[in-house]
Amino acid sequence: MSDKKLFAEFPPVSTEQWEEVITKDLKGADYDKRLVWKTADGIAVRPYYRADDLKRVKHVGADAGTFPYVRGAKNNNCWLVRQTYCACTDKQKANAQALEGLMKGVDSLGFCFEGRLEEADLDTLLRGIYLDAVEVNFVGCTCSGAGLTQKLVAYAKKTGAKLDDVAASIDADPLREMTTKGALADDAFDQLKAAILAAAELKRLRNVGVSGAVVHNAGATAVQELAFALSMGNEYLAQLTDRGLAVDDVARRLKFTFAVGASYFIEIAKVRAARMLWANVVNAYKPQKGCSERMKIHAVTSAWNQTAYDAYVNLLRGTTEAMSAAIAGVDSLEVLRFDKSFKEPSEFANRVARNTQILLKEEAHFDHVVDPAAGSYYIETLTQSIAEEAWKLFKLVEEKGGYIAAFRAGFIQEQVKASAQKHDSNIATRREILLGTNQYPNFGEALGDDVRTALTAKAEKAAACPHSCNGSRPAQVGEPLKPYRGAEAFEALRIKTESSGRQPQVFMLTFGNLAMCRARAQFAGNFFAVAGFKVTDNNRFANVDEGVKAALAAKADIVVACSSDDEYAEGVPAIAEKLGSSAILVVAGDPACKEELQGKGISHFISVKSNVLEALKGYQKELGI
Repeated sequence: MSDKKLFAEFPPVSTEQWEEVITKDLKGADYDKRLVWKTADGIAVRPYYRADDLKRVKHVGADAGTFPYVRGAKNNNCWLVRQTYCACTDKQKANAQALEGLMKGVDSLGFCFEGRLEEADLDTLLRGIYLDAVEVNFVGCTCSGAGLTQKLVAYAKKTGAKLDDVAASIDADPLREMTTKGALADDAFDQLKAAILAAAELKRLRNVGVSGAVVHNAGATAVQELAFALSMGNEYLAQLTDRGLAVDDVARRLKFTFAVGASYFIEIAKVRAARMLWANVVNAYKPQKGCSERMKIHAVTSAWNQTAYDAYVNLLRGTTEAMSAAIAGVDSLEVLRFDKSFKEPSEFANRVARNTQILLKEEAHFDHVVDPAAGSYYIETLTQSIAEEAWKLFKLVEEKGGYIAAFRAGFIQEQVKASAQKHDSNIATRREILLGTNQYPNFGEALGDDVRTALTAKAEKAAACPHSCNGSRPAQVGEPLKPYRGAEAFEALRIKTESSGRQPQVFMLTFGNLAMCRARAQFAGNFFAVAGFKVTDNNRFANVDEGVKAALAAKADIVVACSSDDEYAEGVPAIAEKLGSSAILVVAGDPACKEELQGKGISHFISVKSNVLEALKGYQKELGI
C-alpha cells in the first residue's frame, strides 16, 4: 500500500494565493460583507478554512477520553436514547408507555412530574423496569432531590438491583427553578448537600441537574447557554464545597442538559467546547480523581424553534439537531415529539421521535466513530471561538459574584432578553426563517379549535408558578426568564385570522415583464399567506384593465400589483384609479418610482425590507380583524 499523499503531484497553494484569487473575483466588492458571516454571538465565520488555521487551535491533538475532554469523556460514541413520559397524573399509564418504549429501542427513561414522588408512586412507575439495566431519570419540580434520592436507594435495595450498576438521575436543579420562577429557597443548597450524602450507595446516580436548555428556550445564544450553564455548575461546586463536601463528591453528581438548536455546526462545536471548559473549571478546584472533570451531558432537541403550523417540519429540525448532538458525542439524547407544543403524546409521535436517533445509530452508524468532527479545520476553529467567547462571558458572571448574584442584579436576564429580542426582530423581518411559519407557509392549513385551545393552555401553564416541593418557602431573588417559542408571534397572527370568522382574499394582479411579475407574485403570495389570508395567484394578465376586472370579479380584499419597476410608474396609478376603494392596493417591491407613487396616494408597499409581522398586523387592522 502506497504512502504517497493524495494530489502530491500538484504544487501547494498558499493562503495568500487563495486570497489573491478571491480578491480578484470580488472585483472590488467588500470581502467581509460578501463572504464573511457572523453568528448570533458575533463570531465571524470565514468562507474557507485550511490546515494553517489549526495551528492557532490549542486543544487539537488531545485524544478522546483524556483531559480536557474536548473529544469526549469516553472512548466510544455510544449514547443513550431517551424518551420522557408524563407521570404528573397517571403513573400507571407512564409505566406502560415506558415499558413499550423499552421494547422499541429506548434505553434511557425520563419521567416528568410535579411535586413529590412517594414510595407507592415508585412501585407503580417502575414496575417491570430494572434499575441496574436501564437508565431512569426523574425530571420536573424536584427542588431538593434528597427525599427522592432516599426513596430511590431504598427501592433499588428492595428490588435487588446491583447498586453499582444503577445509572439514574434526579433533576434537582434549584438554579433552573430560580431562572424560570425568580425564586430560590433559603435552604436549597443544604437540601442538595443532603441529597448528595443520601446517594452514597448509588455511585452512578447524578442527582444535581444543571440546565443550559432553560436559557436556550428563553432565546439565548449558543455562547450564552454555554457560559450560563458553566456558571450554574460552578455555583453548585462553590456552594456545596463551602458546605463541607469534597469537589469530587459534588462534580460526579452533576448532570448537564443542553438544548441542541438549528445551527448545525455551531451546536457540534458548543458541546465540544462545553466539555473542555468544564474540565478546566473543575480542575481549578484540584479534584483528587480525574473522572470528576468529565462533564456528563444530556442533550434535548430545541423546543424554541418548534412550530405549530406546518408541524411536520419539526421532524426535519429534530433530525438535524439530533445529528449535531450525536456527532458532538453527548451521553444521552432526547428528540422532542414534533407536535409537543400543541398535543398530548401519541404513539405515532413518540415512535418517530425515538426512531430518529435509532436510525442515526442503526443505519447511519453515528455511534461507531468517536468525535468525527476532530481535525475539521472549520469545526475545530469554531470550537475554540465558542469556547473563548463563552469563557469571557463566564468570567464576567463570576466577577459579578456568580450566577445567583448576576441573576439578582438582572445581568442574566438582560443578556438573554437582548438575544431574544434580536431573534424576534430577525424572525419578524425574515432574516431568520422558520419554515412554514414566517416563510413558505402551507397555504391551506388551519390549526383547528383543539390545537388553538391547547396552545393557549400551554402558554397559561408556562406562566403559572408551581409550588415548591421541598417544603420551604422560596424567596424572590429576581425577574424570571420566560421560555417561549420563536414562532409564537406569527402563530398568534395567523390564529387571529382563523378565529375572526373570515378569510381575506388577496389577488395577485400580474402584468408586464413575465419574470418579474412571477417572482413578485410568489414573494407576495408567501407574504400574505403567513397571516392565513387566501391567496389567488395568476400567471399574467394581458394588461392592467383585464387584471383589475378579474380582481373586482373575485371580490378581492387586497390587490397586489406585481410587475417590474419600469412598468409600475404607469401601471400602478392606473390600477389604483380603476380599483377605487373596492380593495387595498399593495405594490410588491421597493421600486425606484416609490416616491412618485406615494405622491399619487399609493401607500402600501411590501418588499424584502419589510417587517412582515408588523405589516401583516397593519393589514389585519385595516380589514377589521
